[in-house]
Amino acid sequence: MIETVGKQSALSLRRLLARHMARTAGKTVMSPENPRQIARKRMDAGADRLPTPADVRVEKTEISGLSALTFTPDEHRPGLLLFLHGGGYCLGSAKSHKPLVTRLAKGMRIKAVSVDYRLAPEHVFPCAVDDGAAALNWAMAHSDGPVLIAGDSAGGGLALASLLRQREQGRSLPQGVYLISPWTDLTASGDSARTRANADPMLKPDWLAAGAQLYLEDTPASTPEASPLFADLTGLPPMFIQTGDDEILRDDSIRFAEKLEQAGVPVHCEIWKALWHDFPLFAPLLPEADLALERLKTWAEPILSAD
Repeated sequence: MIETVGKQSALSLRRLLARHMARTAGKTVMSPENPRQIARKRMDAGADRLPTPADVRVEKTEISGLSALTFTPDEHRPGLLLFLHGGGYCLGSAKSHKPLVTRLAKGMRIKAVSVDYRLAPEHVFPCAVDDGAAALNWAMAHSDGPVLIAGDSAGGGLALASLLRQREQGRSLPQGVYLISPWTDLTASGDSARTRANADPMLKPDWLAAGAQLYLEDTPASTPEASPLFADLTGLPPMFIQTGDDEILRDDSIRFAEKLEQAGVPVHCEIWKALWHDFPLFAPLLPEADLALERLKTWAEPILSAD
């Protein structure tokens, strides 16, 4: 199911502030004009600007040879969330997405782990997929209950690629998938890459193209593990997708959801009016981000409470 959520209302002060933060993050972090190491430090530092729930214990660890953060709510039940961060395959870390993953763990009352997979251009495709698949295999082996895999932007595409690898190897799959603004098509063939170029404060088409080139090197952009939109999606777990109607990757979500439906995979895809790329990351500043995470909890509850 593809559903339009929210309304094209006048901008509130909090939404204006969040949009300004998104635009600033785009210019100072996501733009390829920024030196890469500086951009990575800025992205990590941005996590400190958002409040984080205090009743979740966050600890450093290592899984399958990857640095990671674990998130343990004071009150939790069996289950595990594996989160793969976004950043165009060139930026981002477990630290940069700490506020979001903390909220996900607390909201769903399960443990979570967020990993530092290898980044381009130091490590090109398929290194990130190798790491994502290894982390997923670890999660399936170590969870005491249902497993969810999640990711935003490039991390959403990586979560899907990890699922494809896991399926092709005949391994067990998680019970559900949560995707925020997933980057499913590195060929940028969706119309929104052009029609939303001026509306999205967070991303620009040429920034995505630059990241894709660094990540892929000589690999064709239509390779299924790089662009899951072109993969065989049969047999994948139920998915919940949230994307903004103003973002350049909107059509990556819509076309992917349509293909999931054709493959017989249960999917609920929400298109949020007047919102931009990765908007749930702006909780609790942005009211719509809080509501989006509440809707995720409602979707995930039957999976997490199943016997």
